[in-house]
Amino acid sequence: MTQTRSATAVSPSDSIPPHVWRIAGVVVFGALMSMLDTSLVNIGLHTIGADLHASLATVQWVASGYLLALAVSLPLCGWLARRFGPARVWVCAIVAFTVASGLCALAPGIGWLIALRVLQGLAAGVVVPAGQTILGQAAGPRYLGRVMAVVGIAVVSAPAFGPTVGGLMLAHLSWQWLFLINLPFGVVACALGLRVLPRQSGTRSGAVDLVSLALAGGGASAVVYGLGELGVRGANPVVSVWLPIVAGLFALAGFVFRSQRRDVPLLDVRMFRDPVFAAANGASFFAGAAMFGLMVLLPLYFQILHHESLIRTGLLLLSYGVGGIVALPLGGRLTDRVGGGIVAVCGTVVVAATVAPLAFLPAAANATLVQMLLFVCGVGTAFSSMPLVSTAYAAVRHDQMPDAAAFVNILQRIGGAIGVALVAVILSRAADSGHAAISGYHLAFGGICVLSLIAALASGVLLRMRRN
Repeated sequence: MTQTRSATAVSPSDSIPPHVWRIAGVVVFGALMSMLDTSLVNIGLHTIGADLHASLATVQWVASGYLLALAVSLPLCGWLARRFGPARVWVCAIVAFTVASGLCALAPGIGWLIALRVLQGLAAGVVVPAGQTILGQAAGPRYLGRVMAVVGIAVVSAPAFGPTVGGLMLAHLSWQWLFLINLPFGVVACALGLRVLPRQSGTRSGAVDLVSLALAGGGASAVVYGLGELGVRGANPVVSVWLPIVAGLFALAGFVFRSQRRDVPLLDVRMFRDPVFAAANGASFFAGAAMFGLMVLLPLYFQILHHESLIRTGLLLLSYGVGGIVALPLGGRLTDRVGGGIVAVCGTVVVAATVAPLAFLPAAANATLVQMLLFVCGVGTAFSSMPLVSTAYAAVRHDQMPDAAAFVNILQRIGGAIGVALVAVILSRAADSGHAAISGYHLAFGGICVLSLIAALASGVLLRMRRN
């Protein structure tokens, strides 16, 4: 595999076949449903806890259990797609997600709700990588940049619009509607998937390697859990923070060691021997850390520091989402034309340049200036996220796409957990030290800026490969 193949230049006048756009529309619909669910439910945690008489420590598992389940199911995506075909897996995951959503609304107590959220998370963890596999195989390297940019709409818009939609729903409806809203969307997504997605028969991929699944799924979930505890509790509780992180890293190392020695591994880690695939995933890891950290930091910035209401906070975040949505088509076209490396370098630098002023602006900063910075930051996020994913997918063969999608999403999930933990630790330490609240946010924005610059350096490796 070479960089020439992974960054195929195409004429901007090349038109994408209509059937590929139809597939992209269905995949985005499913991804948007699963990603929007996360932000909607997180908004309603306080209301859910009050109605089910659960403490904050207990009700937070409604969110944490979902995230851990996502990490557990991701390593299985590649095997499922190879064995049964990615379209069949996608439709089944949508059905499972929809059914679990309905059951969540009927949960009689907090224990049942947490268990059902885990089931919902297991299904949601399959939806996005299976959809990306379908889209990557349908588009091929020639159109990947533009097509994957459409998938980015779900990534950017869900966190931006979720708080507003969730706040409006909770103002007029019960918390059960945060789950019931998925039912009509799930039915439509399933019908579209059966009608539009290409039906591919699976291959004989052998029995699933349960040891590798336990090492990969357990290791990823342990790392995500430990990083989440690090953000909530700080670095002192060794048992609940560092033990899961260390154990998870050892499990992932064991998974890599085992996979390299199997003829048919659960996920083919040998794909990382390709320098383009490895560099794109490394850059995506840090870009994801910056993006997810920023998505947690911005709502806190408006709600806690500026004392804005939930709905107004959502409205203030729209400029970030709109910037990303506006820029995604251009970012995809540029990726197809000049390669993902230069686009990602520019995007990550723009994110760093727009976040850096927020690390120095006072709490009473001009609102128009802040909104302008967020809009441009959304543009930078669009240029830094999906081009790297497109480059990683373009570097692999058609039959390797299921494993590539699983790896991309696993690394983004762990990178995102690191970004969120970094923000939480910085804000917590600043509050404990007695410093003014604004100082904690300054440091947190500075941390996001550093992560973006690291992502820019990693993206520069792709740029250098293209020039060579």
